[in-house]
Amino acid sequence: MTVSTTPTLEGQPIQQYLGIVTGEVIVGANVVRDMFANIRDIVGGRSGSYERILSDARKQAIEELQAECGSIGGNAVVGVDLDYEVIGGTGSMLMVSASGTAVKV
Repeated sequence: MTVSTTPTLEGQPIQQYLGIVTGEVIVGANVVRDMFANIRDIVGGRSGSYERILSDARKQAIEELQAECGSIGGNAVVGVDLDYEVIGGTGSMLMVSASGTAVKV
């Protein structure tokens, strides 16, 4: 299934707009991982564990978006927007949200 941030797909005319679809993933932070990430912040460098978690959460949100699109008869999603938000009283949760328009091409 094609997923695009653009409003159209070149060479694939949109036949029908089916509505907005979304995918959301909320992941929790780990105390040990947070401790090592804080050390990296002090000494410099990238936090590979957080990057993996962020990448996995983004992939899961897009997969949910595709599943919702397919469930309403779509075969592509256009105008996709990805949002990232830290939530929870202590900022210990990360939410990744993907939204777009389900279409038939």
